[in-house]
Amino acid sequence: MNSANLTILITIVCYMLMTIIVGLYFSNKNKNTGDFYLGGRKLGPFVTAMSAEASDMSAWLLMGLPGVAYISGCGEAVWTVIGLGVGTYINWLIVAKRLRLYSNKIGAITIPDFFANRFRDKYALKLISALIIIIFFVPYTGSGFAACGKLFKSLFGVDYHAAMIISAAVIIIYTTLGGFLAASTTDFVQGIIMTTALVAIVLFGVHEMHGEANIYHSVKDIPGYLSLTHITADMKKAGIGSAGGFGIIAIISTLAWGLGYFGMPHVLLRFMAIKDPKKLKTSRRFASVWVFVSMFIAIFIGITGLAMSIAGKIDFLGADGSETIIVVIANLMSKYGIFFAIVAGIVLAGILASTMSTSDSQLLAASSSVSENILDGVFGIKLTEAKKMLIARVAVICIAVIGVIIAWDPNSSVFEIVSFAWGGFGATFGPVMLVSLFWKRSNKYGCIAGMVVGAITIFVWKFLVRPNVPALDFYELLPAFILALLTIIIVSIATPKPEKAIVDEFNSVKKEMHAK
Repeated sequence: MNSANLTILITIVCYMLMTIIVGLYFSNKNKNTGDFYLGGRKLGPFVTAMSAEASDMSAWLLMGLPGVAYISGCGEAVWTVIGLGVGTYINWLIVAKRLRLYSNKIGAITIPDFFANRFRDKYALKLISALIIIIFFVPYTGSGFAACGKLFKSLFGVDYHAAMIISAAVIIIYTTLGGFLAASTTDFVQGIIMTTALVAIVLFGVHEMHGEANIYHSVKDIPGYLSLTHITADMKKAGIGSAGGFGIIAIISTLAWGLGYFGMPHVLLRFMAIKDPKKLKTSRRFASVWVFVSMFIAIFIGITGLAMSIAGKIDFLGADGSETIIVVIANLMSKYGIFFAIVAGIVLAGILASTMSTSDSQLLAASSSVSENILDGVFGIKLTEAKKMLIARVAVICIAVIGVIIAWDPNSSVFEIVSFAWGGFGATFGPVMLVSLFWKRSNKYGCIAGMVVGAITIFVWKFLVRPNVPALDFYELLPAFILALLTIIIVSIATPKPEKAIVDEFNSVKKEMHAK
């Protein structure tokens, strides 16, 4: 191992040790499961904002998005950013405060808790929503472990399985010890590291290309590359490809990613956890600006990376390797001396951070579904707070082990799993969350039916409709979300109205919203 790689490795190890220290610090601050799973609703506005977005973006921000821009240009990448950016802002604007007030009023510390308490349904809603979290989050968590293993293997040539297990162990340690407060605090730090990584890479890339003008001139003549209605297809060599269409169906399908935010448990939990609901406006502004700026920087990094390949500064990566563009640029940076090797280490720690910040939140959400919602809520197993805390921590470990097993295949696709899980949560939880907060006529029957229809549509559309009907080949989240929402409305109207106590509670939260 050369000195540059050793410096990078030391930097990454220091970062991983820091996350464990954070877990140890918060380990004694969890007095009950409310603290462990929701931090006792003590988050400040900036930790709320950054931890929500860092856990949301995952490795997709530093690997997936630059990779799409590198290999196919602006079309798909820019429309994805617009969809996600608008979805982020609207979610903070209309859902965050109302969910914080409502969840506090009904004593909910998890998303299944919220649905069950909102509609006074002790079993069905809680069980179905808990199972949905487990079904979609466990493989999602495994994909994060896989990303960590692949990163270390590509950087240092170490064994994939050993690297993946060590990364998973670090995440398990600080999450098990510190719970939600540790996860949120490390997510805040990880968000800062991710930002540092983006800025460092873009500045280095521009410097290597001697200015933005040279980057533009390198890519401007590539067919479809800078267009919003085309993509560059079949790029076999740097800068050589053909223009492919990216029409209205593709654009709508890409924009539909924004619908996923209304159902993302690890984002919604941050809304529930803020200490002062009045500070959510500050959180919204900070989060929205960070999301838009960071995603557009990631796109620019992909474009800059292709320009560097055209200029011969780095090898052309191709479709299979495009997602490693930041890793490749960081490796080039590390060759300029010890300082740049440390910066490269921070950049690569940023990729690791982006994965860890999502995995820790997913572990907590999935474990809460097992210990808090299924064992206690559905089966009625009553335990002391000490035993609840023990079960919560054991659940984190067990789910992480399953995630490791799922990620054991080094050829498993990381981003296919992310896309599928995102669609699953958006279609099952998103419509239910919106009607729970904004439509007092909605009832438990409609919401149960909507969840089931949303989940079934996700599977049917992805595995049956999209492969066999070219005209309907768009992201499964969009049709599943629409069908689930229509199902909720139709079934709610066709079944008995919610009882007076539920309506009064809804109106009480509505008044509280206007009062504050």
